[in-house]
Amino acid sequence: MAETKSPGSNRILIADDNVVIRQMISAVVKQEGFSVVTVSDGQEAYNILKDDADFRAAIFDMMMPRLGGIDVIRYMRGDDRLKKIPAMMITAEKDYQLMAQSFNAGATVFLPKPFTPAQLQITFRMLLAGKV
Repeated sequence: MAETKSPGSNRILIADDNVVIRQMISAVVKQEGFSVVTVSDGQEAYNILKDDADFRAAIFDMMMPRLGGIDVIRYMRGDDRLKKIPAMMITAEKDYQLMAQSFNAGATVFLPKPFTPAQLQITFRMLLAGKV
């Protein structure tokens, strides 16, 4: 059985199918003093979260192969071990109704692509300050 998230967790889970975006997010998160666990799709994120709830926050791309970010967040919000982990949703999709869908699923913050490292840094700080 997986441990519950420790209050002092220093790890951030990042799931995005675009390697360049994953690397940029990882660099910003590491610059903020956190360690990262990166995966290339939502199914991999789901598999990690089933067994490991020790994350300070999570960042998901909305559209990924096998399982999208919204589905992963819905899973997190339905699991007592994971529901308090703040989650950021990012997407290149231009349909702004997706923002509402993200928040309805339980996202803490939303960041549309393309974004700059500075925009990501600000939104990441908001994510950590957010209350779920």
